[in-house]
Amino acid sequence: MAELTPMRRQYIEMKERHPDCILFFRLGDFYEMFDEDAHLVSKELELTLTSRDRSKPAEERTPMCGVPYHSADAYIARLIAKGYKVAICEQMEDPALAKGLVEREVIRIVTPGTVIDSSMLEEGRNNFICSIYRDSTGTGLCFCDISTGEISVTAFPAGEGDEHLYNELGRFSPREAVLSDGAYSDGALLDFLAKRLECRCENGGEARYRPEAAGALARKQFQTGLDALPEDPHALQAAGGLLSYLYETQKTDLGHISTLTYFTTGQFMELDLTARQTLELTETLRSKEKRGSLLWVLDKTRTAMGHRLIRAWMERPLLSPAAISRRLAAVGDLAGDAVGREEVILCLREITDLERLIGRIVYGTAGGRDLVALAAGLSRLPRLRELLSPYSAPLLSTLREELDDLTELRELIARAVVDEPPFSVREGGFIRAGYHDEVDRLRDIQANGKGMVAAIEAREKEKTGIKSLKVGYNKVFGYYIEVSKSYYDQVPADYIRKQTLSNCERYITQELKDMEHTILSAQDRLVALEFELFCDLRERAAACVGRIQASAAAVAQTDVLASFAAVAADGNYCRPEVDLSDRIEIVEGRHPVVEKMLRHSLFVPNDTFMDNKDDTVAIITGPNMAGKSTYMRQVALIVLMAQMGSFVPARSARIGVVDRVFTRIGASDDLSAGQSTFMVEMTEVAELLKNATARSLLILDEIGRGTSTYDGMSIARAVLEYCADKRRLGAKTLFATHYHEITGLEGQITGVKNYNIAAKKRRDDIIFLRKIVPGGADQSYGIEVAKLAGVPDRVIRRAREILAELEAEGAVRPAAEPAAADRDGGQVSLMDMGAAQAAERLRRTDVNTLTPIEAMNLLFELKQML
Repeated sequence: MAELTPMRRQYIEMKERHPDCILFFRLGDFYEMFDEDAHLVSKELELTLTSRDRSKPAEERTPMCGVPYHSADAYIARLIAKGYKVAICEQMEDPALAKGLVEREVIRIVTPGTVIDSSMLEEGRNNFICSIYRDSTGTGLCFCDISTGEISVTAFPAGEGDEHLYNELGRFSPREAVLSDGAYSDGALLDFLAKRLECRCENGGEARYRPEAAGALARKQFQTGLDALPEDPHALQAAGGLLSYLYETQKTDLGHISTLTYFTTGQFMELDLTARQTLELTETLRSKEKRGSLLWVLDKTRTAMGHRLIRAWMERPLLSPAAISRRLAAVGDLAGDAVGREEVILCLREITDLERLIGRIVYGTAGGRDLVALAAGLSRLPRLRELLSPYSAPLLSTLREELDDLTELRELIARAVVDEPPFSVREGGFIRAGYHDEVDRLRDIQANGKGMVAAIEAREKEKTGIKSLKVGYNKVFGYYIEVSKSYYDQVPADYIRKQTLSNCERYITQELKDMEHTILSAQDRLVALEFELFCDLRERAAACVGRIQASAAAVAQTDVLASFAAVAADGNYCRPEVDLSDRIEIVEGRHPVVEKMLRHSLFVPNDTFMDNKDDTVAIITGPNMAGKSTYMRQVALIVLMAQMGSFVPARSARIGVVDRVFTRIGASDDLSAGQSTFMVEMTEVAELLKNATARSLLILDEIGRGTSTYDGMSIARAVLEYCADKRRLGAKTLFATHYHEITGLEGQITGVKNYNIAAKKRRDDIIFLRKIVPGGADQSYGIEVAKLAGVPDRVIRRAREILAELEAEGAVRPAAEPAAADRDGGQVSLMDMGAAQAAERLRRTDVNTLTPIEAMNLLFELKQML
């Protein structure tokens, strides 16, 4: 270290303090990286690797690479997306004024869960960081989005924590997780976070989770809400541990994180990751796109806050009929007023992202444009409040009262900041004229410097009588008065000689020196003063953080309710009746996504009736492709939509509150975990049966198909009996199967009813009627579906032969050997070349009515077939 330059030693000391981070070290107009960081960043970002000491041998050179400081955000975002942490080491003083080495400090550590810059965030989605504390007595879990200030916490006792923990992690889908030693030692949890959620995991150690330290931090952070602090010590430890990590990495005020929300498992419908994925709530299962999901159908929100909230409501359906009814009443008011609703929507479109704007303001990273955007968003709230005034729904009345437009703050910003401020607040030019006298004076000096010089020159000419006197300027001597030799005797005594030239003398005066100082320092003083005024504005805005967050929350809820109303009006949805009964009654229900995708086709609606008495389990049989899975998902989605507070695609609906929706749909394997398709299926069935209650809704599709027929049928029947048994589970269950033998359970087990998807077979073709009717299906029509899929005719014919043999004798004869001509490539038989098509064409032809030319055409057509 003694042999290194001071700057190099400074870098190494900073790097040793942050060994797990890529260190962005500010040098002038660049952030530089050295050594291993330089190699890593040059590879990840495809930057050129260079060196400062090129005079040394190659093996002794220090590798380095850099990025311009003004465009560093884009490079940092790419590193964060790859899961790295970046420490920003900034110059803490002006290099031009520094005496010796410039002071530098790490001002912030950027991680995937602590991103706050808008360029690194997805507008319509929260960016959560979570904290997990585990010990032998329980689990604490805390989530925070520092870009909006939202923070939530919960806890689970030992013995039931794993399943709830995974479900909550799947719902919030954090980008980063900080874990205690007890949590970090759980390999299954780390795999779930890293592989299923693509979440960066950080071992937070145990010290930050100690009850005393964690509790002290929570009490300090949430001074205005001490009564809301959870009593459960695990929840408090998780919250305090997360705050400790945020203080450590962000090194700034977290004043916008002011209200801690404590929730329990009984407040919302709980959905596991499998249900979210198979029901395609926020993205499709295959392409991972929003289009084709339930969110795609329902999300007509116009604000970034609304985009985030509708996703949260979808992943956390309510369990309280009263709370659901409040939302439904608001949706009903808006849905019934097309003109008023459209005016509300137009107003919402002009409201900026108040949540994230105030987050950046409190954080200290906001610029002039952020203040202008905040004022612009607040300026639309009076109009929105006015538009909501005619509605009588209690929720809309409450939201109207919560819309605080902070008149004083937005008027202050409008007076102080220009309409289009520059990007940087360090270069001036954003304070409006007339706001501050000294700013106006300094700008006047800048604009009128030449006039000041001309005025002094004119006065000096008149005072001295020297007509050739002139005021000039150069970079070496600054401003000066130049007098030619012929006028030396007229030079006043207060002139101070500055420079002698061959034909003239140059002088200065105190007035000229003062003017020079004024002009040359005006720019620096102006920039510094504007920044000081901006910081004052930012602090005054930050002091209103609670009021702005409350208004933002009201805007977001209004936006989501208006979106629900617009979708309901456009899709002819009905208001569901939601209560605490055990019934699900849906008349002419439709699948919200499939219906929208089939723009040019008619969706066939279906009824549903289920309860926990005589109609508990519905066994659904019928052909593949006929719509069994669509129907079952349709029921689940209608229940979810109703409990979100949305109208539903049906003629009428009555929904008894469901505590959970479980699904077992589709075939998939997990090769990395060594699990076959059938093993994955059985694991999901096990979790479902273990955690479902009588108030749950189960969607089971083709249980037991991944093993032998008798094994599969046995498992399917046992699962069905368990679901129907009131003493064991007795949960409302939709059970699709091709094991027709199971339909015999109707009448044997109370609550089991048979239904099938109607289909009509016409000779070798099949027509799907898409209608659910009572009774079991007589067959699965698998061969017909295979034909529709394009399986070769020879295979289809052989399949029909085997099916006939199985049905007649219960045995299968081997396929006949092909004829010698077939083997040798000779003449092919009529049967093999399309006899079925030709025979069908002849059956449809009345030869008695054919004209000669029609007969010749028919012969030609038959020849083409053969």
